[in-house]
Amino acid sequence: EDAVSLEKLRNTLIRLEDTIIFALIERAQFSHNKLVYEPGKYKYKDCEDFEGSFLEYFLRESERVHAKMGRYCSPDEYPFTEHLPDPIIPPLEYPPILKQNNINVNAKIMEFYINCIVPSLCAMDDDKNYGSVATRDVTCLQSISQRIHYGKFVAEAKFRDPNLQPKYIEHIKSRDSKAIEELLTNKKVEEDLLKRLKRKALIYGQDITETGDFNLDAEHASKHLKINVDLVVEMYEKWIIPLTKEVEVAYLLERLDDGTKFHTNL
Repeated sequence: EDAVSLEKLRNTLIRLEDTIIFALIERAQFSHNKLVYEPGKYKYKDCEDFEGSFLEYFLRESERVHAKMGRYCSPDEYPFTEHLPDPIIPPLEYPPILKQNNINVNAKIMEFYINCIVPSLCAMDDDKNYGSVATRDVTCLQSISQRIHYGKFVAEAKFRDPNLQPKYIEHIKSRDSKAIEELLTNKKVEEDLLKRLKRKALIYGQDITETGDFNLDAEHASKHLKINVDLVVEMYEKWIIPLTKEVEVAYLLERLDDGTKFHTNL
């Protein structure tokens, strides 16, 4: 029950805000380096038939190592790569909190990150730091993925609310996605989240002086900021929040099933 406490989940999501902002700050110190995202630019000795981008190769190799260590046995971790190796160590046993599912929106995360976030975040040139860029991209992608897929836990927590569960069951049985999303949505929480994000990005994006001084006036601080504050807010507003809702709705639509049907790669 503690694992689906809305208060505990909220604290986790707030912590992930910090992780994502700092990851974006790290990525912003390098140029766009478009070549990193172009398929087929390199051939790899161990995988000559691989035709993806340098980032996709780097991500695949990273996730292969992590999979061997059991990372993707955890119910809050979702890989971008298919056909990963099995763990080489005994996996941990997690309590069956979530309904079994294969919901994974990482393809959509990759698309908006590469096509919308990186070009807006970074200087549009090439500084040749391809390895450093790929490392930062992997951190950004994995933290954004974890944050979005945490929607399953949020949906489970809200479904267990005895006051709302009859409504959820009604909408699930009628396959009314829109009604489920409306029931899940709390506009006040979303507005507070965006305000908090803007403040965090403004503070984290500055160099704090020895006396601890920083500027909360975005206009005056903008000349020295390491990151575009509005981009962080826009990313949540346009992609992270909507994709989280998509995951939540997809999860709840399968919540009453007998386990024979799953949504995959929405």
